[in-house]
Amino acid sequence: MTTVGTGKYTYTPIQDWAKLPRGETFATVSAVATDSQDRVYAFQRKDPPMVIFDRDGKYLSSWGNGAFIMPHGIYIADDIIYLTDRDSSVCMVYTLDGKPIQMLGRHGVHSDTGCEKAGDLVPRAAGPFNYPSELVPGPAGDLYVSDGYRNARVHRFSPEGQLKFSWGQPGKTARGEFHLPHSLLIHEGLVYVCDRENHRVQVFTTEGEHITTWTDLQQPMDISIDRDGVLYVSEGRGRGSSSRVSVLDREGNVLSRFNCRGGHGSWVDSHGDIYVVSANPAGVDKFVRRR
Repeated sequence: MTTVGTGKYTYTPIQDWAKLPRGETFATVSAVATDSQDRVYAFQRKDPPMVIFDRDGKYLSSWGNGAFIMPHGIYIADDIIYLTDRDSSVCMVYTLDGKPIQMLGRHGVHSDTGCEKAGDLVPRAAGPFNYPSELVPGPAGDLYVSDGYRNARVHRFSPEGQLKFSWGQPGKTARGEFHLPHSLLIHEGLVYVCDRENHRVQVFTTEGEHITTWTDLQQPMDISIDRDGVLYVSEGRGRGSSSRVSVLDREGNVLSRFNCRGGHGSWVDSHGDIYVVSANPAGVDKFVRRR
């Protein structure tokens, strides 16, 4: 059987792992995450946007019809789902079964960054939001947003949704400069930001103070972490090579690396298995960790 990766981080790939009901097909799957029971939530760009599977890839349920214009980021913590609707410039919090809890931003109201084309280096940074990419909770309940497609900032909110502060400016080289902050992760007092079009992950304190930058990456798309503190970054084709997954330690050293399809969204579950979404063909691939 084909395997990928190296050493402790070796996997058996299963392409098109998630199976929809007969006659149904995926649209572009933007992101993926798992809950406490390792059920898999795929966030796709058509109705129903949220599609749920068990650990074997069997379809369980779906929800969200009519609620999203451009599904983008998903994060699950303590069985609460954190979502971004990119083109609406809103971030939303839901229960596992699709009941809305909270919303940040207002539908269709975009901050003034001077950017018209999503993904361009913006002329100036601004407040929330202009095409945000991901919403993630911190351990104390604060909410963090990577505001990336037409902005260049990370925003930190109180649990009630009040903006505390933001950091970041458009740029290509200096620390704290961003060109499409695409995903983020908060762990043990640090904020890891996938600075996608600058081909790096920048690490900050939760107060926005820059700590370090990891550059051995290509178009980092999504970042997640396992119970041992090992980080998983899915990467695009930004430097001419195939999309890939990099398994990193807390200092950014590569523990394992292998090619994948897609990579716009990814997640590691409690078993150490990795899920990667694919756009063409659309679906979810699974990489089962070998023990």
